[in-house]
Amino acid sequence: MTQSYEDLLKKAYTNITEPTEFEDRFTVPAARVFIEGKTTVLENFAEIASTLRRDQDHLMKHLLGELGTAGKIDGTRAIFSGKFEQEQINSIIKGYVDDYVICSECGKPDTRLVKTERVLMLQCDACGGHRPVRKRKATVESSEGAKPTEGAIMDVTPQFLSKRGDGVVKLGRYTMYVANAKPGQTVKVKITRIAGTIIFTERLE
Repeated sequence: MTQSYEDLLKKAYTNITEPTEFEDRFTVPAARVFIEGKTTVLENFAEIASTLRRDQDHLMKHLLGELGTAGKIDGTRAIFSGKFEQEQINSIIKGYVDDYVICSECGKPDTRLVKTERVLMLQCDACGGHRPVRKRKATVESSEGAKPTEGAIMDVTPQFLSKRGDGVVKLGRYTMYVANAKPGQTVKVKITRIAGTIIFTERLE
């Protein structure tokens, strides 16, 4: 029996396997964070490092540098000195993924870090692309890096929202809260009170 062109075409298409969006989807586990005394615990640290296929020490060093604190790996967990918001740690991990995991050529996570003549490169096994690892800009500009003082007026840009909906700005080891400010929005504030490493502000219109 002779098959029509349409039947042959349909049969040919059924034999073609194309990657689906589900198969291509790359999902980083959300950070499970809780406060334990004066420390912050990232409960699923090992799971995140495994998903990213990155060395735990490398990921930990990045987290400590961005948080501006000390810490250690404890089994499958990471423990940081100080109290940090879950949203903040998720934001830092996202930045790590953008810089150290995702290929800028094809957008896939099938990459590895290799060192070529003292330059850290991101090598993609999917498309063969490679690029030097970009050094991220510091979360806080150098003008904001000085020790904060009560009464100081400054322009700040929150990186994320707290659970209460306040904008949160990291100033080294300090955490600043800004009412009615959205992430990425630059606002002028006055520091009204500093309690330990927590900075309270008044927004100036």
